[in-house]
Amino acid sequence: MPTSPDSPTGSGRVGVPVVRLWYGVNELLAFLLELAALACLGWWGFTAGDGVGRHLLLGVGTPLVAVVAWGLFAAPRARLRPPLPGVLAVKAVVLGGGAAALYGVGHAVAAVAVAAVVVVNTAVAELFRQSPDTSRRGRAAGG
Repeated sequence: MPTSPDSPTGSGRVGVPVVRLWYGVNELLAFLLELAALACLGWWGFTAGDGVGRHLLLGVGTPLVAVVAWGLFAAPRARLRPPLPGVLAVKAVVLGGGAAALYGVGHAVAAVAVAAVVVVNTAVAELFRQSPDTSRRGRAAGG
């Protein structure tokens, strides 16, 4: 009896195409969260401190530091790829910093929501990383 790609297989497991679909959706969400964190860091920086110079320095410098840290340690092709706990620490600082920045500009409820989505997204990404159905594909794609 054939099984549909979007239904459980005869063994009770979800078909590989469905797993890959959710893997892709989770990776897209992760990318959007990264962009949102940079935007929130910039938003916070442009509103923090006194004077135009400080606004510019924090508004441009804070996301720039986050991009450099991400590129060095957390990106799929990072130049200095630490073990998983180190990568997760960098992600926590950058993505958590985005949520904290959102809180800093006066959006506490949105900050908590973003933080919750970041935690769930990271946990699901870790589950996919350990899954044999997506691990080779994810590594090949740089994930």
